[in-house]
Amino acid sequence: MFYDAVRNDHGLAQDPFKAIVAPRPIAWISTLSPAGVANLAPYSFFNAFAQAPHYVAFGSGPPKDSLRNIEATGEFAVNFVTWDLREGMNATSAHVVADEFELAGLAKAPCRLIKAPRVAASPACLECRLYRIIPLPDDDGKAEDNMVIGRVIGIHIADRYIADGRVDTAAMQLIARLGYSEYVTVGSAWRMRRPD
Repeated sequence: MFYDAVRNDHGLAQDPFKAIVAPRPIAWISTLSPAGVANLAPYSFFNAFAQAPHYVAFGSGPPKDSLRNIEATGEFAVNFVTWDLREGMNATSAHVVADEFELAGLAKAPCRLIKAPRVAASPACLECRLYRIIPLPDDDGKAEDNMVIGRVIGIHIADRYIADGRVDTAAMQLIARLGYSEYVTVGSAWRMRRPD
């Protein structure tokens, strides 16, 4: 099968794009509004893009509270979602005007270098300072989607996932997004060394 991605003429019942660009890690973005209201929302267009210094980016559709808060404060936290946190993550995907931590029954923990809270039960969290927001225009030049790039300035890792000087990522049971309403859980890891 081949289809023109601009015309999106795939002929399938649903767009297959997200089903083939998978699995995608989920950035559970926590922010704080200028008025001090916490916000928490999952974003599956997310990944890391540089190692030294560390940069991450996530895609945000039409402006939401997360994006407005980041624009106003210049900071955000990326929390990682586990199997045990899946229902809370799903609850925070609702479009509501409320503190999503409270809505989903999630405990907050303080960040060290930014004001936004983090998800206390998450096994890892990246504290980020906004680097840039890049509008992503459509064919008509309208940009409802944005790429938010953040520089990681602090990292939290739950001690129970560190063994022999390494992070045991598989033990965290992180979940990632596939296409449609499907997810996958990281349950095992294997190694392959580069030839050089």
